[in-house]
Amino acid sequence: MTALVKNTHTAFTELPVVDISLLFSDDLDKRITASKSLGKAAQDAGFLFLKGHNVSPALIENLKQSAKAYFIEEDEDTKMSNYIGLSKNHTGYVPIGEEGFYSTEKKKPDLKEAYDIGPDSPSLLSRFEKEASTQWPSNDNFKKGVKPYYEAMLELSRVLFKGFALALDLPEDTFTKHLTQPPSQLRLIHYFDNPEAKETDSGIGAHTDYEFFTILLPTAPGLQVLNGASEWINVPIVDGCFVINIGDMMETVTNGRYVATSHRVRQVKEERYSFPFFSSLDYNTIVEPNTTIMNDDEKPSYEAIICGDHLLAQTIQTFSYLQKKAARGEVNLPDNARSLLSFGQAAIKEG
Repeated sequence: MTALVKNTHTAFTELPVVDISLLFSDDLDKRITASKSLGKAAQDAGFLFLKGHNVSPALIENLKQSAKAYFIEEDEDTKMSNYIGLSKNHTGYVPIGEEGFYSTEKKKPDLKEAYDIGPDSPSLLSRFEKEASTQWPSNDNFKKGVKPYYEAMLELSRVLFKGFALALDLPEDTFTKHLTQPPSQLRLIHYFDNPEAKETDSGIGAHTDYEFFTILLPTAPGLQVLNGASEWINVPIVDGCFVINIGDMMETVTNGRYVATSHRVRQVKEERYSFPFFSSLDYNTIVEPNTTIMNDDEKPSYEAIICGDHLLAQTIQTFSYLQKKAARGEVNLPDNARSLLSFGQAAIKEG
């Protein structure tokens, strides 16, 4: 079923700033107040700056230093000893050219390397590997700096899931009751410096994120988002703020009230790090339009999907090691797998 919904995004020229301090209050009325600002930004732009998140600056700094030490100091052979294709739960080092979004742009590698962190099990690959452990580098300092940040993102994700539920006038635990062992992932991304970079040079191609929402921490400019007037808007760095964006599954559950915003990374002249945390619910959660929030004459515009199956299908279509596994019959796309770019502005335009 192709989404036949109207894009709710405005012709914004800058991202809204949302303070979620009150979401930590013991007073429900105050949490509801904060949630309405969160919901409005999600509906109008699908992207926002988030402040008042209570994540320690020291935790953030430790993450940055751990990532820089790994990507700069480790040689290629050491990095490839933790190649993501060697893992059983889609964790580890992602070299340049391993991943690509080629559907709408010239087929050339994204100019980045990364390290993916996720749960041991159940993981993204739990259909094929029931038991697995996260692949960590042998340098313990990396895990010491990264794992606490991953855990902090899980907690912030829980707060935001409650906030989005309240924003939609749903019970506060609508999402969190499906949040016990989610296959949520943290990516540490290193974009190479390129002083001669042009607008057409891609750090990562245009796409939407697969999950419910993403909590992003960037260290330098380069991110661009598509507004409601189909214009690419540059996203600056705002001290003390995360960047939040809506993903495919939140678009589904809201029946298009919140639309996943297409975004890309362009013209990276200076070395850049980016740390997206992809917030998901438990693998077997069924995601479908919530009829409670729909108008009387409104019909569902999205088919039901299984949360983890959607993540798996999209990941198989973008990672070369999984495509090779699929060719050998070691993994396969789940039933009713969606093609890339099945959500957000691209899907609406096709509809």
